[in-house]
Amino acid sequence: MAKDITSWDHFRSFLAVLDEGSLSAAARTLGLTQPTVGRHIEALEAMFGTSLFLRVPQGLLPTDTALAMRAQAEAMAASGATLARIASSGHHAAQGTVRISASEIVAIEILPPILADLQESHPNLEIELSLSDKVEDLLRHQADIAVRMVAPQQGNLLSQRIGAIRLGFHAHTRYLAKHGTPKTLEDLHQHRLIGFDRQLAYIRDILKARPDLARISFAFRCDSNAAQFAAIRAGAGIGMCQTTLAKRHDDLVEVLPTQLNVDLDTYVVMHEDLKHSPRCRVAFDAIVNGLKAYQAE
Repeated sequence: MAKDITSWDHFRSFLAVLDEGSLSAAARTLGLTQPTVGRHIEALEAMFGTSLFLRVPQGLLPTDTALAMRAQAEAMAASGATLARIASSGHHAAQGTVRISASEIVAIEILPPILADLQESHPNLEIELSLSDKVEDLLRHQADIAVRMVAPQQGNLLSQRIGAIRLGFHAHTRYLAKHGTPKTLEDLHQHRLIGFDRQLAYIRDILKARPDLARISFAFRCDSNAAQFAAIRAGAGIGMCQTTLAKRHDDLVEVLPTQLNVDLDTYVVMHEDLKHSPRCRVAFDAIVNGLKAYQAE
């Protein structure tokens, strides 16, 4: 029978080896030494009385037992990280770690000045920023606060609607000078269009509201909004981005503004159990106020 496991680090190492496929790669990811990661895996194997990885020339191959353990190990690791953040936060001061989840474009282009001001006001606050277009599960404490482009469906969540952030198709003046400016939707077929590679939740919402956009064929496809925005700024073609972001660049022009614009509802969300946590409360309020100011630009 497995004995009680005394360290969350064992599971962090286990998950890293699962993801990376070797002790050395897992050690680099975690900032540990290879022998330390190896000892963690050996300790888990001894506790459970079974092999978790097969040693092969290419590295470590997970056994069926290891694969079956992944979901529970991820849950335990997430719980351990949450407990660490709670323990570090104190009871009365806004200090400790806050983990924030946001899409790439929001995390790269919008949140940094908001979070910089937040940490100026609360220097003992530490920020973890998770760049993801996926809807992280706040109920499982994968993040403390999330900025979402879809309405939250889960219960036990505290959400603040920011409002509709407008999207539109834009192009660099250099591209339009070479290829002309489309005057109608039909004209778009003569242009290089920049768009998504796969349909995430917010993209499905856009297509529900604008099914005509589903017929558009993209010549440049990418699953990163930040990369799409970079391609637009580079003059690679015509692509969709937030109109407020585009206004910050004098050389970007909105194309067919009355025909291709889309409004995307935005929410800031956190678990209701965290509403009395000083570190989460100040971060939540700062993000809400910052995004509302951004929306009003």
